Amino acid sequence: MTWLAWSFLSALFAAATAILAKLGVEHINSNLATAVRTTFVFALAWLIALAELPLSAVAHIGRRTLLYLVLSGLATGLSWLCYFRALQLGQASRVAPIDKLSVVFVVFFAALFLGERLTRATLAGALLIAAGAIVLALQ
Repeated sequence: MTWLAWSFLSALFAAATAILAKLGVEHINSNLATAVRTTFVFALAWLIALAELPLSAVAHIGRRTLLYLVLSGLATGLSWLCYFRALQLGQASRVAPIDKLSVVFVVFFAALFLGERLTRATLAGALLIAAGAIVLALQ
């Protein structure tokens, strides 16, 4: 499959996540809900990784790569904790669009830190996403 197909699947699963998480945080502390969810994500990720590679592949991860993955994991954890709390307090149809403003941040961070080009089309798309998120959140 191409990056585009994987991206659409990611969006589909993210949508399912929002609905299921909203239902899951109704009668539980949002941090506990995040911990339970993360346990299953952790197990699933290791099962898939170990189905493809031997455990010894872990020893070949470079220090810099490991640092970036650890920092990414910390950012993911903080994002999930904030997202679950927001879902507990707000409507999923309003929380999810604001969460997707991450796309706008990625566009600018990719230009700043990865040297990716910011074109007029990219800027226009980012502004449309931002405008759409705001319209949905303020409904």
